[in-house]
Amino acid sequence: MTTRQDDGLRSGDEGDGSDGGLTRPLRIVLADDERMVRTALRAILGAEADMEVVGEASTGAEAVSLIRALRPDIVLMDVRMPEIDGIRATEQVLAGMPEPPRIIVVTTFENDSYVYDALRAGACGFLLKRSGAQDLVQAVRLVARSDSLLFPAAVRRLAARHAGERAAADAARTLRARLSERERAVLRLMTAGLTNAEIADRLGVGPATVKTHVAGVLAKLGVRDRTQAVIAAYECGFVRPG
Repeated sequence: MTTRQDDGLRSGDEGDGSDGGLTRPLRIVLADDERMVRTALRAILGAEADMEVVGEASTGAEAVSLIRALRPDIVLMDVRMPEIDGIRATEQVLAGMPEPPRIIVVTTFENDSYVYDALRAGACGFLLKRSGAQDLVQAVRLVARSDSLLFPAAVRRLAARHAGERAAADAARTLRARLSERERAVLRLMTAGLTNAEIADRLGVGPATVKTHVAGVLAKLGVRDRTQAVIAAYECGFVRPG
């Protein structure tokens, strides 16, 4: 386990959260049991002026401990690791930290059921290990924003594929009753992967209004972020595949 700790600002300490409000590099922790993978990720991310790898972990248990100690902005979390897997590690991190980092699952196959379980556990999105360097950098920057989904089409496909497994007969009606008409409209556009600015343009309202509606949706659904909101919308049948 490699660490480097500093007293830098946390993501969201400045600004309105639309782009993280950061005035210093994004602090990143890498969690993967393969040293070569971590070395490659560190080399790619470390070359960016707005990113800094502050720690590495080779097991899920090490990752949880390291993340709690360093409080990074972003975590790249391998799904399959010794001791505890990336899903359990994600659950423990999100359950035990008042301001947890945004977690990107790193996986070999996007259709892996582990990926879906990790998203349900609270990961913000996933990244394929075969992705190019620029895709990796763009993914980290995208996840640093609070109003974006990482690979929204793939997240929607995964959610749609698993929706029938957990959907209850009256769950969609319950969700519709819980949300206001405008919140329902915002949620539908969120499932399409639109950002706050794009939703505002579509609905003819201001970005601040959309941000308020998104916060209301997340609170009423009892979810942490947009990815979980999209999954909840599919699982209960509020939106359907196609």
